[in-house]
Amino acid sequence: MRFVRSLLLVGTALLAAGCSKEKDVEPPAELVDFRATLAIKRAWNMSVGADEVLRLGLSPVADGERAFIAGAGGDVFAVNLANGRSLWRARLGVELSAGPGLGDGLVVVGTPKGQVIALDAATGAERWRAGVGGEILSAPAVGGGRVVVHTVDGRLTALDASDGRTAWNFEQQVPRLIVRGSASPVIDGDAVLAAFDNGKVAALTLAEGDLLWSATVATPSGRTELARLVDILGPVRVAGDDVFVAGFQGRAAMIARNSGQIWWGREYSTYRGLALDEDSLYLSTADGSVVALSRRDGTERWRTDALIRRGLSGPAVDGDAVVVGDFEGYLHWLDRGSGEMIARTSTDGKRISHAPVPAGGILLVQTDAGGVYAFRAEPRAAR
Repeated sequence: MRFVRSLLLVGTALLAAGCSKEKDVEPPAELVDFRATLAIKRAWNMSVGADEVLRLGLSPVADGERAFIAGAGGDVFAVNLANGRSLWRARLGVELSAGPGLGDGLVVVGTPKGQVIALDAATGAERWRAGVGGEILSAPAVGGGRVVVHTVDGRLTALDASDGRTAWNFEQQVPRLIVRGSASPVIDGDAVLAAFDNGKVAALTLAEGDLLWSATVATPSGRTELARLVDILGPVRVAGDDVFVAGFQGRAAMIARNSGQIWWGREYSTYRGLALDEDSLYLSTADGSVVALSRRDGTERWRTDALIRRGLSGPAVDGDAVVVGDFEGYLHWLDRGSGEMIARTSTDGKRISHAPVPAGGILLVQTDAGGVYAFRAEPRAAR
């Protein structure tokens, strides 16, 4: 039942954001012409199998000269990052819903039925399979001898990276209604940090799962269950002694890495998480604005509404630009300093649900139709 409730809720929440009893649903912003100052070249592309309905947690990951990609139909690929040439392909024989996660020489994916599958990153050979008892919709975190998985029922399960045996479990209470999805856990040194559907962020020891701290980023409020949603669907971002997080109908916040103390919080709503550079935090809001905030105190540096109601993905930092995808498969590059549109390109016309992935001068993106694209940005033309 939770699967049905959460799936339906995505449409309900999006509808509520765009309409009221007094007016019709407002259309998405039309894309207008502009003078591009950044040249975008497609390096390669491939198809790995569609995910047009369920919005699964499938997104590429890269390591050095390799990229790893999972398709909804059950295949996992390793390719050369620069040219897309195949290195290996693993046919797992099950539907996939999350991943890949990468670390400790493993490529790890998850299934809708709660199965975790670990492959050898060098060869694609299967190392082990383990069950965690809940639907997996976010990439596992891998490192420090652990594979940590967040299931939609609010549980974190840590598995031994060598054989898949359960090391520990941690659970948070999940509200009756949630936006479909869950935040990927993040391994940082000897700790794992995770955000939950109840608006909380927790830090635990990686080895044993002991709770280090828990911080409430957003508190549910309102008369209806829809109004009380405070899901955090994007992973936290760790930068030195600071942790940054943003959630739906909640806040963007900075948290002390060692204590869980909230240093600042600002009222923003996002489905997709955030990106960081040295000075700023970037997020695409639930209604489609792209916003830059100061990392130091959360003050707003710029905002653009040029892509309002276009169902934006989470942002990624690519050189001097911030990149987001939209529901028609377009990628948009915005100047990091001003929010000005500087480049645009298209993919296969299908929704880009997850943030693009920058790696080694390449930007990777996977559409809900299973199209995987690699782009290079060339130096800016003179204005």
